[in-house]
Amino acid sequence: MMGTKIGQLLVIICVNISIISAQNNDLTILQALKDAWQNTPPNWGDGSDPCGGSWDGITCTNGRVTKITLASMQLVGDLPGDIGQLSELRILDLSYNKGLTGSLTSQVGNLRKLTHLFLVGCGFTGPIPGTIGNIERLISLSLSSNSFTGPIPASVGNLTNLYWLDLTANKLTGNIPVSNKITPSGLDMLTLARHFHLGDNQLSGDIPPRLFNSNMTLIHLLLENNKLTGAIPSTLGLVTSLEVVRLDRNSLSGVVPSNINNLFNIQQMYLSHNQLTGPAPNLIGMNVLNYIDLSNNSFDPSEVIPPWFSTLQALTTIKMYNANLGGVLPASLFNIPQLQIVDLRSNGINGTLNISSNPSTELQLVDLRDNKITDFIQRSQCCIGLILIDNPICSSDATEEFCSLPQNATALYSTPWNNCLPPSCGAGLVSSPNCRCANPYTGSIFFKAPSFSSLTNSTIYGSFHDSLMTFFHKASLPVDSLSLNNPRRNVDDYLVIDLHIFPDLEPSFNRTGVLALAFAFSNQTFQPSKEFNTYFFIPEPYNFMLAISGTKHKSSNAGTIIGSTVGGCMLVVLFVLAGIYAFRQKQRAAQWSQPFALWDQTSKSGDVPQVKGARSFTFQELQKYTNNFSEMNNIGIGGYGMVYKGRLPNGQMIAIKRAQKGSSQGVLEFKTEIELLSRVHHKNVVGLIGFCFDQGEQMLVYEYIVNGTLKDSLSGRSGIKLDWVWRLKIALGAARGLQYLHDHADPPIIHRDVKTNNILLDQRLVAKVADFGLSKPLSDANSTHVTTQVKGTMGYMDPEYYMTQQLTEKSDTYSFGVVMLELITARNPIEKGKYIVREVKEAMDKNRELYSLHEILDPTIGLRSQLIGLERFVDLALRCVEDKINQRPTMSEVVKELERILELAGFNPGTESSSSTSTSYEGVSKDHNYPSSNDSLFCYSPGSLPPKLHPM
Repeated sequence: MMGTKIGQLLVIICVNISIISAQNNDLTILQALKDAWQNTPPNWGDGSDPCGGSWDGITCTNGRVTKITLASMQLVGDLPGDIGQLSELRILDLSYNKGLTGSLTSQVGNLRKLTHLFLVGCGFTGPIPGTIGNIERLISLSLSSNSFTGPIPASVGNLTNLYWLDLTANKLTGNIPVSNKITPSGLDMLTLARHFHLGDNQLSGDIPPRLFNSNMTLIHLLLENNKLTGAIPSTLGLVTSLEVVRLDRNSLSGVVPSNINNLFNIQQMYLSHNQLTGPAPNLIGMNVLNYIDLSNNSFDPSEVIPPWFSTLQALTTIKMYNANLGGVLPASLFNIPQLQIVDLRSNGINGTLNISSNPSTELQLVDLRDNKITDFIQRSQCCIGLILIDNPICSSDATEEFCSLPQNATALYSTPWNNCLPPSCGAGLVSSPNCRCANPYTGSIFFKAPSFSSLTNSTIYGSFHDSLMTFFHKASLPVDSLSLNNPRRNVDDYLVIDLHIFPDLEPSFNRTGVLALAFAFSNQTFQPSKEFNTYFFIPEPYNFMLAISGTKHKSSNAGTIIGSTVGGCMLVVLFVLAGIYAFRQKQRAAQWSQPFALWDQTSKSGDVPQVKGARSFTFQELQKYTNNFSEMNNIGIGGYGMVYKGRLPNGQMIAIKRAQKGSSQGVLEFKTEIELLSRVHHKNVVGLIGFCFDQGEQMLVYEYIVNGTLKDSLSGRSGIKLDWVWRLKIALGAARGLQYLHDHADPPIIHRDVKTNNILLDQRLVAKVADFGLSKPLSDANSTHVTTQVKGTMGYMDPEYYMTQQLTEKSDTYSFGVVMLELITARNPIEKGKYIVREVKEAMDKNRELYSLHEILDPTIGLRSQLIGLERFVDLALRCVEDKINQRPTMSEVVKELERILELAGFNPGTESSSSTSTSYEGVSKDHNYPSSNDSLFCYSPGSLPPKLHPM
């Protein structure tokens, strides 16, 4: 008996020792995480017990760490393998920390009790480790918006409890894994999964027929924007639970399976931008279908409109442009109650257009340009946005409104003020809809398959606003109000809305509040209505430095006594601080009047810069505006040094070029740019706000240019997609900027480094010439050239300047001609040993359509019928790149010819810099001003958000 009790006691002791050992191990692992990361919450370093409830983002049960939720904390570092030792961890959420980089450790596979893994919007790279298939309890796996490469591990098929699989917006390659005799696991094994979100990657090969079976419960199949080939498998028709199918923007071919209409629960279906053939699919019976896009396919030419056009009464949107449609549109199509958008451009639709006398009250746009319509019988009754350009009805002398593009964009939805007058807010704060100055948590929410197209419907967006506020209140989140702004469609046809979430009571959210908000989005705790459907959220880094904390305590006698004592001391302190402030203000005034008192004229930096009108900043000011030059505010790097994003106290966004210390080249560029840019002011030249020459630092402060460089847009890195008219407008804007430098600056300025990397695009895609580090002024107004050392960028450089070292204004003309050729080809000036100028000259044939340049034109520029004036544009570009200077036009002549080309294309060149009247080929806007069509022209893929923006 005694032995039995001793044995039981020993077991209890051993168990307790084991528990204590495990708890201590968890604390050691958390300390390892703290050591591996920068910007961990401040209370992680206060010596308290992480499981005592005092470490932000850490939740424990019985002394063991069970949750780590650190979304939106601006963490920097990698994920150490130590994480795999947290054996009781159930939830790991590190989303929205772009500074978390490196590969995802294979040790994550040791987290056998993990049910939710969220790493959305981080900076992870490399392959997804195969060990992830060991986490068999996993329910949600969200790794979207990173830079993961390599194939999807087949071992994901082992996660048989998985409900949510989201790998969107990475760089994943290879085939979609399915089980077979060699590999026993694959995505086909995930019969409980409801969501396959695999879009915006580089997946290739066929869609395996084995991927689908009748046991699946999928509701969302999202494979958009990959490199998939082959036919759509007929097995897709077996998954009758599907509500959203996105197979668009691939290279799928063959006939759409005849059993596609077995998917009677489908609400949104996108098959556009593929190479599908055969007859247009039969969608009869898909009675809840509201959004259909079959555009840009090669269906068999039809002489009859498909019968389902007027039978699917749930439709809000039908897009079938460039799909070989023919026949007469039935008037009953326009009677569909919720119909908003009909986009049937570039087809063979003919006969008389008959829009019912009582069309849908929701109807906003009917785009039928480039068809064969001969008449329209409801002209006086139609009030919708109707476009019939390039139809026989629109002859050269036609004056009807529908024979030109709408000139004014409809105002998009924005949350109204709540019966109050917004105050003027400073110190980085903005006014909430309730007219309180606060520091909001901001970001963009991306809806992958909404059921509607409208960007202006206040009822829809107001309902979403109310449902989100209701969620915040029910979840007891400290939210006072919310504003929605700038709804738009991006290149993936996602609906994007900007959110500003304002804190309750205090001017700023504390870390606990931000953690709760971020987790609500990353974990999909907030579930929008069916109209909006599935989403992901990408926030902006939150500036905790703006937080104003203050805890109120009940008064007491002791508090009164202590307060009196402290108050007396504070008076003394205030006098001291006032003296210090006055002294610093005096120093600052001296610095303003003589900002270059310490300029070293004996070095290679030359004489003291002569600056007009630019503001002088102190180092401390710019340090504050950039959150101490944090990694999260780093938006680029160049030969000059790092570039940081910041915000002035008045709310203006700025970009700061910080020179590398000890760089003589940087000092020269610094002097050149502040001297030149402080004297020039033009809407097509990037604006210099100020500079810093303080504490050994040389920094240039510019206006913040939202949409990066023209090079980024042409290469696809920014996600902006430019159609032909927008390229013309950008060319004209940049030309006007150069013309101003040559003809109106005092003294005239030769840029010397004109290239697509030095042309920036602002929020309205207005072109701005930037980077004046190599520029040269013509000190004598009568001078024709400057003799100087050859500098510039190969491929853009004037050959005569290269040979003679004589720099002229027409050296910029030559470089601009190369930019023009780059605009139409999207090719680098020198690529694989081939020079763009020579390639265009050798390929062109002036006796053929578009000079026979089809093979080298950028395929995203638009349809052939839209490239009005391209031949004149090419002629002008080749005049600019003539070898002899006297054969090149001046930039003033270039501007005039570009204006004529724009007029030829049907646009007023006098307004192109400030507004848009063009719709892109299929584009969508990022976040600012929009053309008249509901399809706007900025095209951002979610993987690029938030993008690396280029201020200069």
